[in-house]
Amino acid sequence: SEFMSYLKGKSALMLFDRHPEYRNKWGDRHFWARGYYVSTVGNVNEETILKYIKEQEENDKVADGRK
Repeated sequence: SEFMSYLKGKSALMLFDRHPEYRNKWGDRHFWARGYYVSTVGNVNEETILKYIKEQEENDKVADGRK
C-alpha cells in the first residue's frame, strides 16, 4: 500500500512536470484513481482484468458526472 502510494504519487508529479497542460484536465496531483487492484497471477484471467477495467471506467464516468 505504501509502495503504490509512492509510485502513483511520483509518477503523477513526473507526468505533470513533463506535461503541464494535463494539470488543467485532471487537476493538480489528482491523476490516478483512488486505490488499486492486486491479485496473484494464478487467480486472475484476462476476463477478470477486463471486467475490472470496465467497472473502473464506469465509476470514473459517474464520478465525473458523465453517463
